[in-house]
Amino acid sequence: MHVDSARRALLTGVLLAVCPFSGWAEDGVLRLPEGVLLQHEGDEILLSSDLQWQLPPVVEQALRKGVPVHFVAEATVLRKRWYWSDQTLLAATRYQRLSYQALTRRWRLHTGSQPFDGLGLGTALGSSYADLDEAMAALKRLVRWRIGTRSELPERGEVTLQLRFRVDLTHLPRPLQIGALGRSDWNLLFQQEHVL
Repeated sequence: MHVDSARRALLTGVLLAVCPFSGWAEDGVLRLPEGVLLQHEGDEILLSSDLQWQLPPVVEQALRKGVPVHFVAEATVLRKRWYWSDQTLLAATRYQRLSYQALTRRWRLHTGSQPFDGLGLGTALGSSYADLDEAMAALKRLVRWRIGTRSELPERGEVTLQLRFRVDLTHLPRPLQIGALGRSDWNLLFQQEHVL
């Protein structure tokens, strides 16, 4: 579902139904639509993707004015149940912080497994980019992200992989938090769904 450019996706969601063991290729790779790749090495399940979503203009303006924006990527594997709410089998979260350094005219992207609280960035991997397009390409790309172990998945049956990106509004400066609350251009407006 595509919407007009003023309300493009800040948060993208992909729902993929997969059968965890029968779908694996001999090389341990499961290729899913929209560029999502699951692979297992030993017991580890690794997710790689290069999803395409557009940054809303209001978020891009904030970034260009020097406001750091925090993004959260969430991967969840669920088992659908008709008699109760869905059962969460695996859950992983990745935190990213994108900022513009005016003095060096460079974009900085920090990626970590913990939220960036307080003044420091904790243990995060930092990268520098010459322009926003390069930084956004790196932000959207997930490479060999560990989302769980194969032993946590059922032997058979259908499960659903949900992959989401969102902006963490709680890390915006207070005046922007108040202004962003309830504004549709900061919300999820783009979603893809695929069933195998």
